[in-house]
Amino acid sequence: MPATVIAIANQKGGVGKTTTAVNLAACVASLGTRVLMVDLDPQANATSGLGFEKATGASVYSALLGQGTVTSKIQHSDYENLDVVPSEVDLCGAEMEIAKLDNHLQRFRDALQPVKDSGAYDVIIVDCGPSLGVLTLNVFAAADHLVVPLQCEYYALEGITMLTKVLNQIRDSGVNSNLNLLGVIMTMFDGRTRLSRQIVAEVREFFDEKVFETNIPRTTRLAEAPSFGKPIIYYDPYSAGAAAYEVLAQELLERLDMAIPDDADDGTAGFCRTQAKSIH
Repeated sequence: MPATVIAIANQKGGVGKTTTAVNLAACVASLGTRVLMVDLDPQANATSGLGFEKATGASVYSALLGQGTVTSKIQHSDYENLDVVPSEVDLCGAEMEIAKLDNHLQRFRDALQPVKDSGAYDVIIVDCGPSLGVLTLNVFAAADHLVVPLQCEYYALEGITMLTKVLNQIRDSGVNSNLNLLGVIMTMFDGRTRLSRQIVAEVREFFDEKVFETNIPRTTRLAEAPSFGKPIIYYDPYSAGAAAYEVLAQELLERLDMAIPDDADDGTAGFCRTQAKSIH
């Protein structure tokens, strides 16, 4: 059965996009689901956040140009069920080069297809750059679902209309008529402030059931984890951030109609599941 491809995207920076991509991938993998994390952001923060060095030639750059394969770029992580395709700064130049090629919006989809169809993975999570450039549009063309992290601040609401407009254009143009908005994740949530609660209420009013029930809290431990090259569930498994992403991972699998395997981790994951009520 082909893997499900999920794009984690928001053209605005600083909304917790990469934090969500890394930690959601790790948490879904910890539940027994086979995950491939593809870092398509030239800043390569997801790459370093999972403990990988930023190395020349490690990314899908050559595969996008038809000069290699995505499969050859896959690396095993230190975490069970989680493989990674790293990014590198050379991807910055890919925007201009891809734009000159035929079928320039389908380059990533075509390169990823053999991996998607291989049966090696259940879910492929792609971290997009903070823009709506050619690379991000390539991910949209390849993805089955779009997940949008949204910071609990008013400025974060700016541009969300543009993102949904682009989503509709991708579908209506036939580039990817099956692309679906799987959900919006509210990040950097502080339940002590009226602002956070108000932003969540407004986003829920606009997107309705598309908003995930789990809010991701603003915590120091989540901010620290990337500097140690670890997802939060391995850096501080009993923190509020770990609990939030573990519960979110369950929500994601439920929306995808994917059952959590019976042999999923019942240690750290089990603790996190009991924290669900404290996240909302």
